[in-house]
Amino acid sequence: MKSLRHVGLGVAAAVASFLVAPLLLRQAKPPAPLGPLDLPEGAIDPAVWGRKFPFQFDAYKRPAAEEPRWREKRGHAYSLKDRDESERDDDPRWIRVLAGRPKERPLPGGCLECHAAGGFRGLDSYFVARLRVDRPVACIDCHDPKTLQLRLTRPAFSDTSKATPQQMRAWVCSQCHVEYYLDPGTRLVMRPWSKGLRVEQIEAYYDEIRFSDWKHSETGAAVLKAQHPQFEMWNQGIHARSGVACADCHMPYLRQGALRLSDHQARSPLDNLERACLPCHAFPPEEMKARIRIIQDRTAALLSRALDALLALLDEIKAARASGVAEQRLEAALHFQRRAQWRLDFVHADRSKGFHAPQEAARILSEAIDYARQGQLAAARNRGQASMR
Repeated sequence: MKSLRHVGLGVAAAVASFLVAPLLLRQAKPPAPLGPLDLPEGAIDPAVWGRKFPFQFDAYKRPAAEEPRWREKRGHAYSLKDRDESERDDDPRWIRVLAGRPKERPLPGGCLECHAAGGFRGLDSYFVARLRVDRPVACIDCHDPKTLQLRLTRPAFSDTSKATPQQMRAWVCSQCHVEYYLDPGTRLVMRPWSKGLRVEQIEAYYDEIRFSDWKHSETGAAVLKAQHPQFEMWNQGIHARSGVACADCHMPYLRQGALRLSDHQARSPLDNLERACLPCHAFPPEEMKARIRIIQDRTAALLSRALDALLALLDEIKAARASGVAEQRLEAALHFQRRAQWRLDFVHADRSKGFHAPQEAARILSEAIDYARQGQLAAARNRGQASMR
């Protein structure tokens, strides 16, 4: 009888829970629906978007590191601060490679086309234009405020109507993380892509329009400065060929309750291996990091050799000129300097240390070494002939 009484009480409790639970749930306040976005086209302030998307906004604001130098690991929320505080490379070898480069300040206002929310297109110098902008790269630069769809807001591709969502996860990055130049007439940002995205195709474009960034102060060569060709280098790598977009690695998906979101704390995959790499690569995190480091260390070693070869070329050109070699006889050496320096800087400015496209980086640096040594031989040959006269 006692056990039957317990069973009866249990059944009664279950029935009561079944009947009372809906009443209790109805008393609880349901979550507010997302509703209309109500984001005007001019909603540049990311905090306005953050009221609707707090998880993304919180990640967007969070730095991966606190280093003050612009080239360290800080995300889009720091794009203005990083540009304001940037310093020249203090490596003495690179100071020689960039000898005579126009001063870091005054910078052209074109930098703000990507460093400021909404972009800036004009002829003002950087710090004059800087007074007119106060927001870093923000939500509106990549998302339509009405639909939230990814979109391009900077001059990059002319037609994205047939782009897949996965393509757009790379193309929005191509708006800024690319090689560019300032048109000599308008000083507006231009893309040198009409011949292709490979280093020699971009170089051919610059040669055709007779463009150079500055004349090297030690040698007088008309040289090129690579900006940040991450998109171009990624395009030559295995990830691009496999359909892996920039956001898959730098803004990987995460779970926030029942939501699946892109992590808006844009950062290096090395700081987030579990979500950036391991969903595709079934290795322990330590092995994954070791594989990445091997690629980067080998690229760094090859880059160092290319840098030494280029400096040897600079020294040989200076020695040839000091020995009385006529300027027209140095044209070949200066041509090789332009070729070598462009390739060296292209890999260096990518900042992935070869990881975006390891074989392509090795190919480019091998060509840089070859061009530098050819130029060194050309200058030395002319210097030897001058000494015999």
